[in-house]
Amino acid sequence: MNVQQLRELCDRQEILDCIHRYCRAVDRADRDLLVSVYHPDAIDDHGLFVGGPQEFADWAIGYHRQYQECTHHIVTNHTCELQGDTAHTETYWLFSGINKGGPSTLHFGRYLDRFERRNGKWAIATRACLIEWHAALSGLSMPPEALAAYAAVGPSTRDRSDMSYQRPLKVRTPPS
Repeated sequence: MNVQQLRELCDRQEILDCIHRYCRAVDRADRDLLVSVYHPDAIDDHGLFVGGPQEFADWAIGYHRQYQECTHHIVTNHTCELQGDTAHTETYWLFSGINKGGPSTLHFGRYLDRFERRNGKWAIATRACLIEWHAALSGLSMPPEALAAYAAVGPSTRDRSDMSYQRPLKVRTPPS
């Protein structure tokens, strides 16, 4: 592997890591992390919202707090066309939300991003969020003992008190 190939692999990984941070930031309502995935002059077109990173973070976190108890942003297929300090990506996503009013929902779509490397940092310069499919989900009943076992691990929170921020991670000890 030559130096150029290694640089390209590192660039691709930094870009994908940025997309993963976006998902975590929205689901944990971590405003600072969310703003960090964009360049300061970026534009995000999410359909219901078009604007810069600061305003987008306020809108996205506020929207999800208002309408959902829990969200999951998951990314799958990802392509990345590198052109020096610019990259064009297409990332398939799915979003599930446990809604506060009404049934839970599932949405599928794609993020179309233009990334730029500025001062050594890859971040989103322009994003279009395409929503291509959505559906309401019916509830799945679970036995109370299963729900209790899941809850015993610890609460999932939509802020920096979530276990995912804990360093080092602490888990329960096995029963003797």
